[in-house]
Amino acid sequence: MTSDTPFSLSAALAAGTVVLDGGLSNQLESAGHDLSDELWSARLLAERPEAIAEAHLAYYLAGADVAITSSYQATFEGFAKRGIERERAAELLCLSVGLGRDAAAQARAKGVTRPLWVAASVGPYGAMLADGSEYRGRYGLSVAELEAFHRPRLEVLAAAGPDVFALETVPDAEEAEALLRAVRGLGVPAWLSYSVAGDRTRAGQPLDEAFAVAADADEVIAVGVNCCVPEDVGNAVETAARVTGKPVVVYPNSGEAWDAEGRAWKGRSSFAPEEVRGWRESGARLIGGCCRVGPRAIASIAGTLAQA
Repeated sequence: MTSDTPFSLSAALAAGTVVLDGGLSNQLESAGHDLSDELWSARLLAERPEAIAEAHLAYYLAGADVAITSSYQATFEGFAKRGIERERAAELLCLSVGLGRDAAAQARAKGVTRPLWVAASVGPYGAMLADGSEYRGRYGLSVAELEAFHRPRLEVLAAAGPDVFALETVPDAEEAEALLRAVRGLGVPAWLSYSVAGDRTRAGQPLDEAFAVAADADEVIAVGVNCCVPEDVGNAVETAARVTGKPVVVYPNSGEAWDAEGRAWKGRSSFAPEEVRGWRESGARLIGGCCRVGPRAIASIAGTLAQA
């Protein structure tokens, strides 16, 4: 399955700013789907795939140019825990890309004429563990072991023909190094986005050191942050642009805090779509939202970025 978009995402970034979607899980939950499961949204790949396509469509219609697939927490190991065999797991990984393509086709049928892309989500090792360690990193594995974990599903996702890999919510520069090794030779460009706290990765590395890991990676078309509070975005954009010279990708959470033990969001939203102007001025070229950022906020971001 290949894209019918007439030009690449990297070419679009050279020409201007591209709008990402928002949080997939919150859109699914708002539609009444229970995601209180170790597979999170990936469970619906097997049980309710049409719901995922509907969520993607909502974001495309709101103004997103890129849909990020439901494969964040989809791994061979995670599926195996649920009794899903490897062949079926590979089918579900491919399906995640196909559902993005289906949603793009539906959006075009509804009159959307701008280019639309599909990003295959690749979450960190800790997402498979489903114990909150995706926000800490430092799993006790070597770079080589992490590369061996990520490469098989990257190969499957690459075969499904996404426009780009979203190597996202990465908590640790060592895991970023493993992911960048794992994408080599697959023929699919990637963006790398860390989950951060202040001016450091979740594992505690300074951002300039973490972003430098991707500076010379030809496969990487953008570097930045996601799944962080909006207040941490500004500094991260400036640092990523300065260190790598690449376009910057940013898609923060709403500002609420995730309670991993209670598996619930707490606090209040601090996400202000008008802030995207400053992010763009600092070098951000892929801009959207992550957890708890819905279609209404994405529509506001798209409208703000469309203004001169």
